Amino acid sequence: MPKMKTHRGAAKRFKATGKGRLKHKQPYTSHILTSKTAKRKRQLRQAAYLSTAETKSLRVLLPYL
Repeated sequence: MPKMKTHRGAAKRFKATGKGRLKHKQPYTSHILTSKTAKRKRQLRQAAYLSTAETKSLRVLLPYL
């Protein structure tokens, strides 16, 4: 049986926490920042967590996390 391969694009975007939840950087932070309020930009700096439904589908891409 060959080894399972990790999806490298997903591995670069998601990190596992100690309890196994998947953490990722918030989207919408790269351009057109002048139209976003300071509060919104400040809140987008925080990491976000995937829901349990999304985590189940991503576990297929990230078998060793």
